[in-house]
Amino acid sequence: MMLLAIEQGNTNTLFAVHDGDTWIAQWRAATDSTRTADEYAVWLSQLLHMAGLQFGVLDACIISSVVPQSIFNLRNLARRYLHVEPLVIGENAKLGIAVRIDKPSEAGADRLVNAIGAHIQYSGPLIVIDSGTATTFDVIAEDGGFEGGVIAPGINLSMEALHAAAAKLPRVAIQKPQQVIGKDTVGAMQSGVFWGYIALIEGLITRIKAEWPQPLTVIATGGVASLFHGASLAIDHFDPDLTIRGLLEIHRRNLGGA
Repeated sequence: MMLLAIEQGNTNTLFAVHDGDTWIAQWRAATDSTRTADEYAVWLSQLLHMAGLQFGVLDACIISSVVPQSIFNLRNLARRYLHVEPLVIGENAKLGIAVRIDKPSEAGADRLVNAIGAHIQYSGPLIVIDSGTATTFDVIAEDGGFEGGVIAPGINLSMEALHAAAAKLPRVAIQKPQQVIGKDTVGAMQSGVFWGYIALIEGLITRIKAEWPQPLTVIATGGVASLFHGASLAIDHFDPDLTIRGLLEIHRRNLGGA
């Protein structure tokens, strides 16, 4: 079976193809809630062709999106060009996971997919940090249950807000500064955002661990997680494939009637 997995965040959308054994292709596009199924198809068909593939070989599709207005078009992409009914997280996909928050329907699709992707790879209770438009910290119990967590503004969002709200502060690239004390405006901004986020991550990890009765393993994923690699001992593992691993597992569970 050739699976097309679509993981849509607020900023980027990932399209990945799994051939039953491994992920054989992955592409990213900027998330645009107005993009139609036909526009997706034109873009995706060219990338499939470059990878020696075509729509005809794709016979399954799973979609996770945090942009509700885009789901209609992504579902039509699967129906019209793959001729399959897609599994959609939050709609017709059975997750096989306990959601232990006050309002389970409010748990974001991306957070639940990450929980599953983390639980099948790592043992014991976990903290999953996903660095995207928002930075989320989610607690996964030893049995894989989703226990809730924390949502903070993402690092790029904070940098853009700083530039937009302060007339004299420029838009700068996010990178690890060589020292904490900045010697110019750009260096001071980079230090504040980068080391400020490290402090945010370490502080929230410490507070979450203080509330949880067992030791927690910390997993980081998401578009900017690699920026923090080696900058904090509070993060145990960096795992860029957490989400697509979760999508693959959900697809398998639904094939098995879970």
